[in-house]
Amino acid sequence: MLLALEQADLAGKQGEVPVGAVVLDAGGMVLAAARNQTLRLTDPSGHAEILALREAAARVGDYRLSGAVLAVTLEPCLMCLGAMIQARIAGLVFGARDPKAGAVLSRLNVNDLDWLNHRFWVLEGVLAKECGKVLREFFQACRK
Repeated sequence: MLLALEQADLAGKQGEVPVGAVVLDAGGMVLAAARNQTLRLTDPSGHAEILALREAAARVGDYRLSGAVLAVTLEPCLMCLGAMIQARIAGLVFGARDPKAGAVLSRLNVNDLDWLNHRFWVLEGVLAKECGKVLREFFQACRK
């Protein structure tokens, strides 16, 4: 999560919403690290999670990231949830909940979606205060 927080900090310094993500393989080796880049890439899918999953898939040579764990500073949105399902990740670790758009536990509970063709475990709240602080400070600065 510390590496994801570093990525979030870089995103914020670049004017992007400060969200960072890291993909780890089953052995704990970092496969990819990414940050939000929707503005820089002019791409609505330029979320940290999507970019990290793309990089990890390219690195292993397979879109299926079986055994991989995604660590992200903010609870993923619906788009990113879809990408995690398609990637067949083993688990998700996230820091802060997203009460407006979180599609894992906050607005939608992934474990209640019995029609999904893939499931993964979820661990929330890892460095939640630090992850939330980065976002709060970014949006406070934007309002000034």
